[in-house]
Amino acid sequence: METSKTRSTFHTITSRELNGFRVRKRPCFADDSSQFSRIGAFDYGVEDDVTPPMALSFCKTSKNAHILAVTGEDGYVCLYNTRFKFSDSATSAENAEKARKCQWLAHDNAIFDVCWIKDDTNLLTACGDHSIKVWDSQERKCLLALTGHTGSVKSVSAHPSNNDIIVSGSRDGSFALWDLRCAKSTRAHSNTLPIATVQGAHKSSSVKTRGRHNKAASMSVTSVLYMKDEVSIATAGAVDSVIKFWDTRSLKAPITQACSQDTSSRKWVRSYGISSLSQDLNGVYISASCMDSRIYLFNVLQLEKGPVKSFEGSNIGTFFVKSKLSPDAGHIVGGSSDGFAYVWQVNKPQADPVKLEGHDGEVTAVDWCAHEVGKIATAADDSVVQLWNINSSCYSNTRSPSSIRRRERTLPVMKRRKLFTQEDEKDSNIGPDPDSPVELTVQTDSPNLTSIPEIRTPASLKKQLFSPHIRDACEGSPDASFGSPSSVLNPPPSIKRKTILDYFLAPSS
Repeated sequence: METSKTRSTFHTITSRELNGFRVRKRPCFADDSSQFSRIGAFDYGVEDDVTPPMALSFCKTSKNAHILAVTGEDGYVCLYNTRFKFSDSATSAENAEKARKCQWLAHDNAIFDVCWIKDDTNLLTACGDHSIKVWDSQERKCLLALTGHTGSVKSVSAHPSNNDIIVSGSRDGSFALWDLRCAKSTRAHSNTLPIATVQGAHKSSSVKTRGRHNKAASMSVTSVLYMKDEVSIATAGAVDSVIKFWDTRSLKAPITQACSQDTSSRKWVRSYGISSLSQDLNGVYISASCMDSRIYLFNVLQLEKGPVKSFEGSNIGTFFVKSKLSPDAGHIVGGSSDGFAYVWQVNKPQADPVKLEGHDGEVTAVDWCAHEVGKIATAADDSVVQLWNINSSCYSNTRSPSSIRRRERTLPVMKRRKLFTQEDEKDSNIGPDPDSPVELTVQTDSPNLTSIPEIRTPASLKKQLFSPHIRDACEGSPDASFGSPSSVLNPPPSIKRKTILDYFLAPSS
């Protein structure tokens, strides 16, 4: 009897060790829509004039991250407070009246894209009247009008660190670079012309089209992105599923391109356009919404290999249906022509997406809140904007797919100097905290295998940083010649930045 009892106790302890303390896996929310909760809903429009929204964007700074800008067919810009406590008993129209902070008529035509710049003090609106306007978000006053396109402006994107430089894509088949500082030297004119324009960026004579009159395929540039390397631009068009990457220092031809469709093995395949592009906060991945109802994910270090993942489940029936990669590259949210919004987990592309129900029309514009983790906004043709939130359990014990690149054991000397000279960039997660009183680094240029900690105070570093040879290099940088906008695109050869691929292939320390 004692032997039997002993064995039973042993088996119980063994079972506990093997099964009872097993690490729990992250819950797969792809099969459970309860992992998403709806925060609220409100109508877009002014008074009784409710029109379909076409673009929306959360503010970029942590202070104003809850402010959502929504634009639509009527040419209005409306700002909403998404932290408003929405009541379940209130209608979407009543919620709109309480959550709306302000609105103004920005254009007499549809606004296809909207973008916050300069710490949310300015707002860019891309319109069907062929223009882009720069707005003072506080005074609701137009500061500048950018004219030069001959078709509807479909997309606009700002330089990652210098918001005076922006890029836009148009239905006329071109994309253009603009420098907002050019207007300072010509105060007599209220508009500004582009500093560079690339015509026929996505024109393809090899694409076969169908139609009664055999018309040429649309040349529209549907989406543009200013890359995180600060010198490269990604563009996509309606003619095919090719993403082109351009170096702003030489726009004669794209430096590389990526295609979501494999046309090498087939003589003819139907060509699908791309409705939108998006990029994660670290700049490692790019997502593309294709008109074949798939969303493709590209790694910028493996563009020649094509998409690394693809996501299915939604119905991308028009170019108004957009998708957005989350800031941490963990999820993708996309609209759909079937009246639902879908959310995919990037690490599980084969799993069914979460279906967000609540709209009564084609879901078009979507966006992630950069500083409130898990908050999503979706807009649809039913003239309603829905707010959603991912439960915190979906983020537990999970690393961001794009955070692997940021695991550096030490920082090179020049990179440490850059961190101390750019103390205003507090939002960056790379490197030590610039507010720290003492910086602990590892000296890597010593031939000895044993690394010696190097402790320096900000005062001693400041003396070293402003030595004569470093001060001369700083004075010769493009930022020093503020009155010459073209210097941003054509810096001296000694301090030219690398392209998008070299940016991520930094030498190991």
